[in-house]
Amino acid sequence: MNMDYVEIINKIKELGFNDASMIEAEKLVPMVEVRDMCSADRCGAYGRKWSCPPYCGTLEECTQRINSHKQGIVMNTVTQLEDSFDLEGMEEASKKHKKLFLEAVELLREEYPNLLALGAGGCSRCETCTCPDEPCRFPESLVVPMEAYGLLVSDVCNKCGIKYYNGEATVTYISCILL
Repeated sequence: MNMDYVEIINKIKELGFNDASMIEAEKLVPMVEVRDMCSADRCGAYGRKWSCPPYCGTLEECTQRINSHKQGIVMNTVTQLEDSFDLEGMEEASKKHKKLFLEAVELLREEYPNLLALGAGGCSRCETCTCPDEPCRFPESLVVPMEAYGLLVSDVCNKCGIKYYNGEATVTYISCILL
């Protein structure tokens, strides 16, 4: 029997997330404009990671995958930085968030084997992605960025009541698991 939503939120927060909230999957609206930002390749992952465009699927395919789920849980980690230019602190916060997110995915996968994991940034399971020369080593645990699915993260946060901005000299990472 599946966990109820209050239990899910409590378990997610127990893992170490600062906040978590449920969202109806139908409220997640992929946007062409967000997906187009991926093709500008500012992060250097476009066409270089299986988790990122164009390999994660067309926007239409991503929309269909989102719509095949009923509910999702949005979660965040908030980290205080030394200052707004604390790149080391940001990197450590990103690693912490991704580690917690993978723990959340594993926790929920037991009850929801067909979940869809949409993370903060591209998949980082492997030190070097095999893309595009070899198949993904771990396709069953591939984490796709929310933006790769065309989701405007600040909009998702507004729709579920999670804070996107948490003050000066902080960094907030957001992820979503569709159940």
